[in-house]
Amino acid sequence: MSTDLAKTQVLDLDRLTAELPEVAPAYQSATPFPHIVFEDFLNPSVVAPAIAEFPSVASPEWNAYAHVNERKFSNTDPASWGPTLQQILATLNSDEFVAYLSKLTGIEGLFADPSLEGGGLHQSTRGGFLNVHADFTVHPQHKNWHRRANLLVYFNEDWKPEYGGDLELWATDMSVCIDKVAPLANRAVIFSTEVDSFHGHPEPMTCPEGMARRSLALYYFTLDDDAPVRSTEYRARPGDGLHGGLIWADKQVLRGFDWAKRNLGLSDETARKVLGWVEKLKPGGS
Repeated sequence: MSTDLAKTQVLDLDRLTAELPEVAPAYQSATPFPHIVFEDFLNPSVVAPAIAEFPSVASPEWNAYAHVNERKFSNTDPASWGPTLQQILATLNSDEFVAYLSKLTGIEGLFADPSLEGGGLHQSTRGGFLNVHADFTVHPQHKNWHRRANLLVYFNEDWKPEYGGDLELWATDMSVCIDKVAPLANRAVIFSTEVDSFHGHPEPMTCPEGMARRSLALYYFTLDDDAPVRSTEYRARPGDGLHGGLIWADKQVLRGFDWAKRNLGLSDETARKVLGWVEKLKPGGS
């Protein structure tokens, strides 16, 4: 990392901390579940370099997820990231920032996940989507790590509304979408990870070929020997009709994989292949 980059402040934590008396109550009382949206979250000087450092989706570092409930790419290997993205990760997983998150969310004892399980860099290209879901509740490799908070930072310049890809926040009973957040560059979303924190971007995107919806996803945990263990809980939306059956079937396969991953050490690569078989059950699946 260059000397100039090492001196660059990734975000103004003093400013964020000064705003806590106002934003913490707003976060904790938000509906449909505790959350907040920040504009200009990072120092603007690091945003353009971070965007430039996103590897091409054709690069071997990306893991492809293509099944009924999602179509996206992820990269959980920071060693393959550029220096700006590495610096952003180090800052957002630092003790100082995690302490700030605890004050914002009201959740004591938060800590970061250095393995980036399920997180890291994400990209979705034209046609990409992520069905509405509530996240897995316990880290697959650590039975007493209770997942409690998510942080999403977007890196999409010139993103137009007609491209889609808005993050949808759904009512806890899945009756209606309560809010939508466009994935605009340097916008961040933080929300509490509850068993009914339903969210996603379920409509296939229509951005131009060669363009991608880019984000950094980080998850934070607390120690809890009695945490409820559940894999990602995908849900059909009202009006999904017969497609809801495929969402349910894919979820059952995912649950089996989650159990095998926790108890037998099954690899993510094997899971992607199995979930791909369910994808072929869709009308028009290849």
